[in-house]
Amino acid sequence: MPAGRPGPAAQCARRPPPPLPLLLFCVLGAPRAGSGSHTAVISPQDPTLLIGSSLQATCSVHGDPPGATAEGLYWTLNGRRLPPELSRVLNASTLALALANLNGSRQQSGDNLVCHARDGSILAGSCLYVGLPPEKPFNISCWSKNMKDLTCRWTPGAHGETFLHTNYSLKYKLRWYGQDNTCEEYHTVGPHSCHIPKDLALFTPYEIWVEATNRLGSARSDVLTLDILDVVTTDPPPDVHVSRVGGLEDQLSVRWVSPPALKDFLFQAKYQIRYRVEDSVDWKVVDDVSNQTSCRLAGLKPGTVYFVQVRCNPFGIYGSKKAGIWSEWSHPTAASTPRSAERAGPGGGACEPRSGEPSSGPVRRELKQFLGWLKKHAYCSNLSFRLYDQWRAWMQKSHKTRNQHRTRGSCPRADGARREVLPDKL
Repeated sequence: MPAGRPGPAAQCARRPPPPLPLLLFCVLGAPRAGSGSHTAVISPQDPTLLIGSSLQATCSVHGDPPGATAEGLYWTLNGRRLPPELSRVLNASTLALALANLNGSRQQSGDNLVCHARDGSILAGSCLYVGLPPEKPFNISCWSKNMKDLTCRWTPGAHGETFLHTNYSLKYKLRWYGQDNTCEEYHTVGPHSCHIPKDLALFTPYEIWVEATNRLGSARSDVLTLDILDVVTTDPPPDVHVSRVGGLEDQLSVRWVSPPALKDFLFQAKYQIRYRVEDSVDWKVVDDVSNQTSCRLAGLKPGTVYFVQVRCNPFGIYGSKKAGIWSEWSHPTAASTPRSAERAGPGGGACEPRSGEPSSGPVRRELKQFLGWLKKHAYCSNLSFRLYDQWRAWMQKSHKTRNQHRTRGSCPRADGARREVLPDKL
């Protein structure tokens, strides 16, 4: 149905203020609407109907004022004049209206059905509610950030839109005893959410459900049973810093601070890191960070900007055997790896291998094996990083030395191979 442009006499309860042009129209019509020269009644008054229903309405004028006979009356719906073929005169003072296959109301507070006199003045108005009963809410999820509160959200139903004002109430109670309680702080993390700030018990399960009601009916969700200790989460880890690891071109160091919300409680925490290159939307996730607050990312591309995020999962709180809930990801933090000496441009002191020259295949394979072992046995760990740093520093020094010899015109050995000198001591 078209957008509303009703006069004051037909304005429905709780209707939001109309746009400025419509407001001017209503103000101009107010003196005539409130003159009291005509008295009329619309029947039925404020009906509620299902989508697809039909409506039979009448506008009856009382008394015999000039210009207010049934032949001079007409109808508007949300400010738009209805076609005259939808109306018929029942008698000298009554005009009937027939509407079929009604669509959902454009306004949840009701659409405006108005009866006008010949000169356009408003005689009577009615709110028309057309919609659907609420469907069963589902997908309830809840979490606690300090073991004293609880926040829940839900999905309103398969179709969601009822075209009518629908009220949602979150109810909760202790599982085996206690009375029903109603959550009072709504829309805290979205349109279908509620926050319970205090007075919750630990070590006792709660039953939680959502009730939906409107003018056409009500619906109730399934009951969710939970223990507060099993749904604890935290804010994202703060102060995430990403930096280079000396001159190593394929590594970045990530450090962060544990969330402070649960510092006074006995629990463990595990972390996840995810990272992506600057021009990509695909994240790579590092799962095995355990409970450390630092990690070194290896095997990265030299000279590349990376975005890094961290999140936390508290578990084992007061001996709970269930995993906690992952926090949101921290804000992205960016850093770049150093450029590779082998990829430096002209004048950078390095050059690409000449055609026909053998590459350092054995050393590269050995380094690949070393990285594979490191990721498998000590990834994101302080173990063996000193050994790995020495290995990488030697590799870079070795590449620079070979490049300097090539610049001076050095040649491979007579047997076509290049000698690789390993450090005496790692």
